[in-house]
Amino acid sequence: MSLLEIAEVSVRFGGNLALDGVTLSAEAGEITGLIGPNGAGKTTLFNVITGLQSPTSGRVILSERDLGRLSPTKRARLGMARTFQRLELFSLLSVRENIRVAADIYRSYSGSKDDPALVVESMIDKVGLREVADARVDSLPTGQCRLVELGRSLATRPKVLLLDEPASGQDDNETVAFATLLRELAADGMAVVLVEHDVALVMEVCARVHVLDFGRVIASGAPSAIQTDAAVLAAYLGSGAK
Repeated sequence: MSLLEIAEVSVRFGGNLALDGVTLSAEAGEITGLIGPNGAGKTTLFNVITGLQSPTSGRVILSERDLGRLSPTKRARLGMARTFQRLELFSLLSVRENIRVAADIYRSYSGSKDDPALVVESMIDKVGLREVADARVDSLPTGQCRLVELGRSLATRPKVLLLDEPASGQDDNETVAFATLLRELAADGMAVVLVEHDVALVMEVCARVHVLDFGRVIASGAPSAIQTDAAVLAAYLGSGAK
């Protein structure tokens, strides 16, 4: 069984069906892509997975455990972490302090004996923020702020990492470095789920890609298959996409 299973998840807001029977999975040691236009339901699905949104129907299964109505806090403690499309940071704190918050919280509930200060320094180096470690995050460009959010998530030692538009605001060099980082995280055994409008990045790093359209999965497969799928090309990538 996959590390993360989404089974027939639907979400209805009044008369609007935001998700319609979504079924997909994410494997440990792989990067799984989730693409689609604005309004397709990608962030809503992340909210369901992490417990911020209750589904109308369907199940979220982590390590063969049905999460049912578990709160976001309990899901995080079971090994789930995410970043947000709209940055969620402690803006008046430094990079180091933002990550330290997560490291301290993780130690408080996990029983880990690791020194949180050392964990923080390791995360700073992992995400490439050493030069700005003492800077307040409200002084940083968006691309680096997204790395702060990633470092904070990693400090909780997740099994499943959900990334919502993490490459937004990055320049070309930062995106290349980010792709390398994503591969390293997957190689460590993590299941990484990537929502990203940078389709080239998705196709480069993902082992499998799911495509959402109006809350439904219209295609799933390897990047090579997705790139040649007629419905995907017409609806999302354009006929000239590569």
